[in-house]
Amino acid sequence: MTSDLEQDIGACAGLVQRGDPDRFMAAMAAKPDARDVLFPLYAFNLEVARAPWLTQEAMIAEMRLQWWRDALEEIGQGGNVRRHEVVTPLAAILDSEAVAQLDALIVARQWDIYKDPFEDAAHFAQYLEATSGNLMWVAARALGQADEGVVRDVAYAGGLANWLRAIPELEAQKRVPLVDGRAEAVALLAEGGLQRLNRARAQRSKLTKPAGQALLAGWQAEAILAQATKAPERVADGTLGQSEFAKKASLMWCAMSGRW
Repeated sequence: MTSDLEQDIGACAGLVQRGDPDRFMAAMAAKPDARDVLFPLYAFNLEVARAPWLTQEAMIAEMRLQWWRDALEEIGQGGNVRRHEVVTPLAAILDSEAVAQLDALIVARQWDIYKDPFEDAAHFAQYLEATSGNLMWVAARALGQADEGVVRDVAYAGGLANWLRAIPELEAQKRVPLVDGRAEAVALLAEGGLQRLNRARAQRSKLTKPAGQALLAGWQAEAILAQATKAPERVADGTLGQSEFAKKASLMWCAMSGRW
C-alpha cells in the first residue's frame, strides 16, 4: 500500500469517526486489512447520506449526489479517476458489480431530498434494501465469500434499527418516515426485522469469517428492534438504543466470537 493511499484511508477513517461513530466502532472491531475496505465504503456512505441534508435547495442536493454518481462511473469505466480522499481508495476496492450497487444506493438517497412519503411498505423496504442492503453487500463481498440473502437480511435489520432511531429527527425535518406510524404497526415492522435477523443467523455457515466482518455494523439491531417490538412508543420518544457500555460490550463479543 502506498503512503498516499494510507493517508486517504486514514482520512476516510477520520470522516467516519466524526460523522458515523457507530460504523467507526464496527470497523475498528474488524481486522486491520478489513478496515482498508470498510473505511472508504463507510466514508462514501456518509458523504452520500448527508448530501441531501446540507442544503434546502433540491437542485443543489441533486448535484451533490450526481457528483458521486459521476465518480462511480469513472471507477466503473476503469480509466482515469478523479483525485479525492474517498474516491481514490474506493477505486482500489470496487469492481463493476459493486459500482452498480453503490450507484443504486445513491439513486435511493434521492428520496431524502424531498418531503414526499414512501408510496407503500414495498417502497420503504426497497429504500432500506438499496441503502443499508447494498452497502453491507458490497462490503461483505469485497472481504470474502458470502451469501447475498444472508447479508441482506442482516443489513435490513440493521438499517431498520437505524431508521427507527432516526424517526424523531426525520419528523423534525418535516419528513414522513413511516408508511404507518401507529404503535402496533411499528411493533410489527420491528418484529419483521428481528425475523430476518434470526433467519440470517440460522445460516451463518454461508459466510466466511472475513466476509462476516462487514456484518458487525449491524451489531445493535437485535437490541434496538427488540425494544421497538416491546415498547414501540420509544421510537417516537427517541429513547431507543443501548448504553455506551452495553454497546461496546456487545460489539466486543460479536467481534471475538464471530457470531453477529
